[in-house]
Amino acid sequence: MNDLNLTTLDSGTAAVSAAKIDALAGRLRGSVLADGDAGYDDARTIWNATIDRRPGLVVQCKDAGDVAQAVRFARDNALLVAVRGGGHNIAGNAVCDGGMMIDLSQMKAVRVDKAAQRAVVQPGATLADVDRETQAVGLAVPTGINSTTGIAGLTLGGGFGWITRKFGLTIDNLVSAEVVTADGETVRASESENPDLFWALRGGGGNFGVVTSFEFKLHKMGPEVLAGLVVHPFADAEAVLKQYRKVVAAAPDELTCWVVMRQAPPLPFLPEEWHGKEVLILAMCYCGDMQAGEKATAALRSIGKPIVDVVGPNPFAGWQQAFDPLLTPGARNYWKSHDLTELSDAALGVLLAAVRALPGPECEVFLAHVGGQADRVAPDATAFPQRNAHFVMNVHTRWRDASDDAAFIGWARSLFDAMKPHAAGTAYVNFMPDDEGARVEAAYGGNYKRLASIKKRYDPKNQFRLNQNVKPAA
Repeated sequence: MNDLNLTTLDSGTAAVSAAKIDALAGRLRGSVLADGDAGYDDARTIWNATIDRRPGLVVQCKDAGDVAQAVRFARDNALLVAVRGGGHNIAGNAVCDGGMMIDLSQMKAVRVDKAAQRAVVQPGATLADVDRETQAVGLAVPTGINSTTGIAGLTLGGGFGWITRKFGLTIDNLVSAEVVTADGETVRASESENPDLFWALRGGGGNFGVVTSFEFKLHKMGPEVLAGLVVHPFADAEAVLKQYRKVVAAAPDELTCWVVMRQAPPLPFLPEEWHGKEVLILAMCYCGDMQAGEKATAALRSIGKPIVDVVGPNPFAGWQQAFDPLLTPGARNYWKSHDLTELSDAALGVLLAAVRALPGPECEVFLAHVGGQADRVAPDATAFPQRNAHFVMNVHTRWRDASDDAAFIGWARSLFDAMKPHAAGTAYVNFMPDDEGARVEAAYGGNYKRLASIKKRYDPKNQFRLNQNVKPAA
């Protein structure tokens, strides 16, 4: 390894000798990479192809000890630090230019204790890793909706998906976490140990340290759920949505139904004449008794005159992977998101107009219905603030050619701006792109001041700033 000039926290550079870097490498079970080394380009390449950054140094960690060594090295040299987990990271904060990237993607172990109904999960694991181990023994933790999502980022931002209404957010099922703080020390956070840090980790993102282990409580569920898609012509979208909002308002906790509006992909069960045409999709999952599920989904499935209904028994782990083909790596992605406390007629009008002007075949707008158990937690019980039954709107813009950036990003921003009058003001930080730093305080609402105070205690120099950043209190 040669001497390197690395980017520092103050946006300057620091000359770090080869001897220091070699000494760091000698203390690790993992490896240290620089530009030109085998594996460097793979390490710096993430899911979102709009992000093309070149870290000065990549530390690929094998265990918590490696993470502590990397954090201390960054602290001692005042280096800019990015932390990469195992998943998507739409904002691209997993990678920095010139600084140190701490890569956790090789730390993927999932250990399940069936009797205790607990799982201990390393931060590089994906939801597929978690589902495989938990569903093997008929247990589950509520997570997201794509198996390629990383458990670490999902959890630290809150975490919601198909079984949230029944079992709460991912953070509501977090029992404890092991964290390497900015001073390089490893601490345990739980309701009884460092409870302020534990509060902040549950929704406050990667602001407070590097989590090296998550402990979750598990629930008996599966291995089968009643799940699938009901696809409607987009011409019927307004009528379908008005009936949809009535039905989900009375839905049991076991039932979750989300709306996806996009051009129809070439799904094998969809008549070919619909491929590439705008459709409205009701994606639903019932995580209880199958007969009860048939009754609970009946009202949703009787709406309008769908093109196709493919709702039926499915392995839960398989249903978690159903949308993976729409989120493969290598495409350019930009998201914009709002929390909505209701789907008013005016809000629906804005959404429908935008979908009529989709800029490309991979773009979509989805509405996630959140509530049930997740809204039976006080807004200040965790850092995640939005505990009313609500909808999360995500404008997912996806394309392939960099020359189309302005058009696709412009469409997403235009829809986002038009929806502001109908939005709650809070936001799901995991869906926010890297140009929304000014929105972070509003996203956390009344919890922001407490987060800033905890940030001052655990990371006063804001070493962990490549995230939806909470700045230390003055």
